[in-house]
Amino acid sequence: MSATIARRATPAPPALPQVRAPALFGALAVLFAVLVGRTFYLQWMDNGFLQERGAARFSREIELPAHRGRIVDRNGSALAISTPVKSLWTFPGQFEATSAELAALARILETTPQRLSARIAARGDDFTVLARQIAPEAAARAMALKIKGLNEETEYRRYYPGGDVTAQIVGFTGDQDRGQEGMELAQQEWLGGKIGSRRVIINRRGDVVEDIASVRAPQAGRDLALSIDSRLQYLAFRELAAAVERHRAKAAGLVIIDAKSGEILALANLPTYNPNARNKTARERMRNRALTDVFEPGSTMKPFTIATALEAGKVRPDSVIHTEGGALTIGSATIHDAHAAGPLTVEQVIQKSSNVGAAKIALSLPAETLWKTFSDAGIGTPPRTGFPGEVAGRLRPAKTWRPIEQATMSYGHGLSVNLVQLARAYTIFANDGELKPVTLLKTDAPVAGRPVVSTQTARAVRHMLELATQPGGTAPKAQVAGYRVAGKTGTARKLEGHAYAAKYVASFVGFAPASDPRLIVAVMIDEPSGGSYYGGDVAGPVFSDVMGAALRLLGVPTDAPVDNVILPPPGNEIREET
Repeated sequence: MSATIARRATPAPPALPQVRAPALFGALAVLFAVLVGRTFYLQWMDNGFLQERGAARFSREIELPAHRGRIVDRNGSALAISTPVKSLWTFPGQFEATSAELAALARILETTPQRLSARIAARGDDFTVLARQIAPEAAARAMALKIKGLNEETEYRRYYPGGDVTAQIVGFTGDQDRGQEGMELAQQEWLGGKIGSRRVIINRRGDVVEDIASVRAPQAGRDLALSIDSRLQYLAFRELAAAVERHRAKAAGLVIIDAKSGEILALANLPTYNPNARNKTARERMRNRALTDVFEPGSTMKPFTIATALEAGKVRPDSVIHTEGGALTIGSATIHDAHAAGPLTVEQVIQKSSNVGAAKIALSLPAETLWKTFSDAGIGTPPRTGFPGEVAGRLRPAKTWRPIEQATMSYGHGLSVNLVQLARAYTIFANDGELKPVTLLKTDAPVAGRPVVSTQTARAVRHMLELATQPGGTAPKAQVAGYRVAGKTGTARKLEGHAYAAKYVASFVGFAPASDPRLIVAVMIDEPSGGSYYGGDVAGPVFSDVMGAALRLLGVPTDAPVDNVILPPPGNEIREET
């Protein structure tokens, strides 16, 4: 068969459109250009993001604590020091512990596994502190467990050698080693320094394997020298505690001021607390009452009334004041003296603490004149020691005074002070009329005062204050063997709401040696309930014990015979009326 097999022709592929190929290659070129551009941008223009993300996977920045400066007394004895301790930390994402390891760690840290787990979970992937300021021995036991992701860091914990004796002056720091109370808070910038930081490399288990660099070196804090003399502080605290116990008082305060420099040498308060173990301490025990609490000063204000009248030329020290038999009626109110007396000289008004005599002298003056002396003495303004929370007290404007108020203010009712304010005011009489600034910081240079009254007036009042401590005065129990002393008692009812209660504040402020005053001591006993509440009976003996011991300790020369103390027969004491 000669048939011819015809081949079927294969059709040719369709031709691409003229624009399709260029479009496809153009799109690929654009994508490639975008990729190259993005790579260039990330590599050269915005490489911080990539570095940050990369660093986040293997590096961390950790704070470096700064060593806090010491607080020392005027002689260099430590009042607050920082001791090295350990903190345990982790990054929760890298923390891996078995149940047994977690239980063992909880026992070392005196907590529970549940609390540890909750603390870690609460922070997510953030840096988490598991325990702060623990003993190095405890940290060593924790690290010996070899828990993955657990790290340690050296920190510092504050220790207070003076304990409860200096607690309310020095204060304390918190967990971050920042000041929370007292001079620790007031001088935080000086003491605290500046924290630093370092960058470390961690492995996949969260362990620190290498330090990269110190990003910011810590700057240590500076030491702070206080004006406090630890010897006098312990003396003041001891005698004050004995008085509180003896008189079953609610609270008490005592301040010793260097009459020449205005430096506060001791500042004791009760109740107090231990700053080294304060977990369950009530906040009210932390108050430095001598600076943050006020009271009506009572008859300790009479010398300022007399000084005002002497300056104004209204009276002389030997001027006679008729005390109206110990009672003076002003409007509907009557002022009383504890002991009815006839005519008294101005000196005797101070010596015997006559309310009537002081009131009559005050009423002979313009209210603005009396107000100015009180204000110039620092009443109504804070003492500016720099201590946190110090108060100004209360001194109302003279234009608001009624006659009865002007009369009662003459003997310390209707105004209020803190104890440091009151002690500072007496620098006027100890320094020939100059009011000295007071400070809690050690001062090496001489301190200038501000004139308030003339030298003649200051010395005249100083003599009256010396009479007050001798037989015939209200404070013979304030006498000190071997030294002439000058001072004034105060007994004031406490104001509760808008009425005076049957609760008292007993006080005494004085200085010695009277011939050349070196120290000023102010004592306040709040609500004595041991049988007596008069300033001369309650606060006077504390002044005597503290002043005598302090003068001897400082080696101050005597200015009186050693047998100069003369006490009145029992039953013949003179006390001021409240």
